[in-house]
Amino acid sequence: MPPSPAPYVRQRDEESGGGGGSGRRASGDGDGSSGDWFDIPAKNASVERLRRWRQAVLVLNASRRFRYTLDLKKEEEKERIRSKIRAHAQVIRAAFLFKAAGERASSGTPALPKLPSGGFGIGEEQLTKMTRDHDFSSLQEYGGVKGLSDLLNTNIDRGISGDDAEILHRRNIFGSNTYPRKKGRSFWVFLWEACQDLTLVILIVAAVLSLVLGIKTEGIKEGWYDGGSIAFAVILVIVVTAVSDYRQSLQFQNLNEEKRNIRLEVIRSGRRIKVSIFDLVVGDVIPLKIGDQVPADGVVITGHSLAIDESSMTGESKIVHKDQKAPFLMSGCKVADGYGDMLVTAVGINTEWGLLMASISEDTGEETPLQVRLNGVATLIGMVGLTVAAAVLVVLLARYFTGHTTNPDGSVQFIKGQTGTKTAINGAIKILTVAVTIVVVAVPEGLPLAVTLTLAYSMRKMMADKALVRRLSACETMGSATTICSDKTGTLTLNQMTVVEAYVGGRKIDPPDNPELLSSTASTLLIEGIAQNTTGSVFVLETGVVDVTGSPTEKAILSWGVKLGMIFDDARSKSSIAHVFPFNSDKKRGGVAVYQGGDDIHVHWKGAAEIVLASCTSWLDADGFKQPLTSDKFSEFKKTIEDMAAASLRCIAFAYRLYELERVPNEEQRDSWQLPEDDLILLAIVGIKDPCRPGVKAAVDLCTHAGIKVRMVTGDNLRTAKAIALECGILGDANAQEPVLIEGKTFRTKTDAERDAIAEKKKKNNCKSSPSDKLLLVQALRKRGHVVAVTGDGTNDAPALHEADIGLSMGIQGTEVAKESSDIIILDDNFASVVKVVRWGRSVYANIQKFIQFQLTVNVAALIINVVAAVSSGNVPLNAVQLLWVNLIMDTLGALALATEPPTDHLMDRTPVGRREPLITNIMWRNLIFQALYQVTVLLVLNFGGRSILHLKNETRAHADKVKNTFIFNTFVLCQIFNEFNARKPDERNVFHGVTTNRLFMVIVGITVLLQVLIIEFLGKFTSTVRLNWKLWVVSIAIAFISWPLAFVGKLLPVPKMPFEEYFGRCFNCCGKRDDQQQPQQQEAGSGALPQVNGS
Repeated sequence: MPPSPAPYVRQRDEESGGGGGSGRRASGDGDGSSGDWFDIPAKNASVERLRRWRQAVLVLNASRRFRYTLDLKKEEEKERIRSKIRAHAQVIRAAFLFKAAGERASSGTPALPKLPSGGFGIGEEQLTKMTRDHDFSSLQEYGGVKGLSDLLNTNIDRGISGDDAEILHRRNIFGSNTYPRKKGRSFWVFLWEACQDLTLVILIVAAVLSLVLGIKTEGIKEGWYDGGSIAFAVILVIVVTAVSDYRQSLQFQNLNEEKRNIRLEVIRSGRRIKVSIFDLVVGDVIPLKIGDQVPADGVVITGHSLAIDESSMTGESKIVHKDQKAPFLMSGCKVADGYGDMLVTAVGINTEWGLLMASISEDTGEETPLQVRLNGVATLIGMVGLTVAAAVLVVLLARYFTGHTTNPDGSVQFIKGQTGTKTAINGAIKILTVAVTIVVVAVPEGLPLAVTLTLAYSMRKMMADKALVRRLSACETMGSATTICSDKTGTLTLNQMTVVEAYVGGRKIDPPDNPELLSSTASTLLIEGIAQNTTGSVFVLETGVVDVTGSPTEKAILSWGVKLGMIFDDARSKSSIAHVFPFNSDKKRGGVAVYQGGDDIHVHWKGAAEIVLASCTSWLDADGFKQPLTSDKFSEFKKTIEDMAAASLRCIAFAYRLYELERVPNEEQRDSWQLPEDDLILLAIVGIKDPCRPGVKAAVDLCTHAGIKVRMVTGDNLRTAKAIALECGILGDANAQEPVLIEGKTFRTKTDAERDAIAEKKKKNNCKSSPSDKLLLVQALRKRGHVVAVTGDGTNDAPALHEADIGLSMGIQGTEVAKESSDIIILDDNFASVVKVVRWGRSVYANIQKFIQFQLTVNVAALIINVVAAVSSGNVPLNAVQLLWVNLIMDTLGALALATEPPTDHLMDRTPVGRREPLITNIMWRNLIFQALYQVTVLLVLNFGGRSILHLKNETRAHADKVKNTFIFNTFVLCQIFNEFNARKPDERNVFHGVTTNRLFMVIVGITVLLQVLIIEFLGKFTSTVRLNWKLWVVSIAIAFISWPLAFVGKLLPVPKMPFEEYFGRCFNCCGKRDDQQQPQQQEAGSGALPQVNGS
């Protein structure tokens, strides 16, 4: 098992700088002090940093190279449009309110007309105007929320009926909850962008000139071949490139549709059901809770401490409280606190959010660190290629015009004063096309796009593995993850909760759902507390089956209440809610004040057992009488909680107290009323079982094997956390103590240095933790150089998800706020899916490295062969058309074949990929040098001695050279096809393992071979080749075949672990230091008067 990488130091990583939290990011992102322009952080890069690498990059086709990067100008324009729409809406609203105030001042203001529309008492325009203007007076004239629901034929308790005919009718009358989106780019746009490559434009111009001159000098029958073949090859490259890019674009469009398709609860026919946000209609009743996104415009029916974050619409970071006096809700805003129900009054384009989204085009561009680094690599290679091409151009032109270039028959191509102008120009154009084609091969425009290709492929496949990628860079970063901080509930466990133990009246109830073992007082109070202090609901179907909805914990408690005899609707109708304290993950409890009549109200609390117990001063005995909570009884209850926790049960306690009605604030002041949480009377303690997910232990073991530490962060108490951690394999020692196991309150009281040390050394479990503790842990780990992945589902997890290198939100239980703060959504809430994401992250990096190795081998070999041949003989063995075919194999087809390799188990045998690990590793250099050296040696030998080696001396010089050059071209292409198999497994000896599982790879290799045969045997006129006999085909295949055993032998050669760049850098520094040390000594010996200086 490979050791976990330590000390996890990320070289030149601005994100791991000295400070913590957001400040670190801001400072690390500013001027890019690292000096590497092609090095950007994975998250929250500044606009200046993004603009800088664009200025540094060498680009021949900007429209294609920058297609999947963020359009900075478009982003600025988008923000301006947002501001305009916000300002426009605010101005209209302010003007309307001013006008309404003036009308109210004058008497006899006429009521708004109630125009019936399609069987409804109100029309679309009236609804839209009222909602968009937040016109409270119009709402009152319609009879308030109740009157408005009647006009919309909606029962505010049971919602609409929800049958298909009614949904369709409402959609036809009031519109659908969609907005017009700008169409994606058509295939012709991609074709046009592919045509804008500067080198291809030059080649097209050269082809046209060659065509014209060829036809004039040789006639149309023979003269069109040279120019026509180049033009055809260029068109082929353009079409294949456009098709590949268009397919990628369609994949991204489909993934973006998935991101927008939010699933939410709606009440129809009295039941809570989940529907797509696009299926909402006017008149729907939607339950809202903390963390939800408001899916349409509407008004509040009922709300308890309901607070909305409207910053996405108003631009102001201000939480607005909503109630019957301020009932209007805007689509796209988030529920910051509380819960309630809303009535939908406007959808789609009739909402401000719809207007905003229809006015701006959603740009899917987002550069990733790997993509930017590859732009740097492409720039470096491109500069070398341009230099080589320029040198070849100068040499070939000099040789041509000085009469040193000969035809295949030995005659001189250019003789001063004798050669015609057209012939001279044609010769010069051929030389120019060769030089330009070298640039096409040498400048890997497709290298950065290979990242986009593999990311698009990975994102599509990850959907099948239950992971929806929201931020492209997360795919890459996940491959570098060194630690995963995971929630317990629903991620490591099944989230299928049931009450398996219950203590009521100071004794164990066995079975826990036997109502006969409860006193009437305890039963009444428990049922009242369960029914009212909940965000879930119970619905009895016509068949008699009970349908319980809500969070898993709520469902478990409500199901227990039903078994105790609770009739949900009856229990809720017997009392009215006066005030609610929504469940809070910091306080770990939630409360409700209910009024049944009389002089008192009941304040019910429910939450973490040890916290609720600490607030109790009394308990209800088996007969339903109140008893004081003595220290002995307190210890007994505490022991009960600990025993249940040790059995992996989540412990929930129920308590209540009486509160005088006269002390309850009036409605205006009630929003700020803090429910009394002292002097509580303990009613019950229940233990909820949530079994571990099958396969979690194996997934945790796989992470450990792969050098990734798994840490569990949970709100449960110490014993429950320990039991689950042991069961999941996160904890190996049953006797583990602090700091391996640590409570959140203890962790947060430590100093920064102590937290960093605890996080780095041992900590496996953080229990009784709040979201703020999770954030502190993430910051501590990142300061130690870890690449941190964090799972979260609650609204309060958003800061930790945002701070982490990779935020993973839960698709089932996660709130919309958590999802928007995350980088990847785990659709099935399963930890095993998190591990699959790690595999895909590593696969992205590995696939790019395979492609780089393959492409650089082709680059090096093609450049050296053509340069050496051009300088020595004035002729190149690989002409423009042949090089364009090689470029197609290397660039588009090579990327498709190698960038879409599925992940293998071998990836999890490695330690995490270093964030700043060299893209070209020592292993890749070894493989590349072996293959390129072999290809260059063989092909140069053939170039200079091919006539004798291939026994062509009896042929004419012209025919012999054509056969030789065709053989060189054929052998070179076959070498690339065989080397494509080598590139699949850079560090494995068996390069054929799993090759049949990648059908796309096999198809591309098959197509390449077929086309190569067609080119040699049937398209000689276009490619300047001749047919080869079967013997030469066998020799070509044999030479190419040798690359397989050569690769096997090469992999036996060990390479140093230190990157070559760093190794040679250190050697240079050592030499430099020795020179520096010798220099002062020589100076001192020479002068005798110079003082000794400490250079350090």
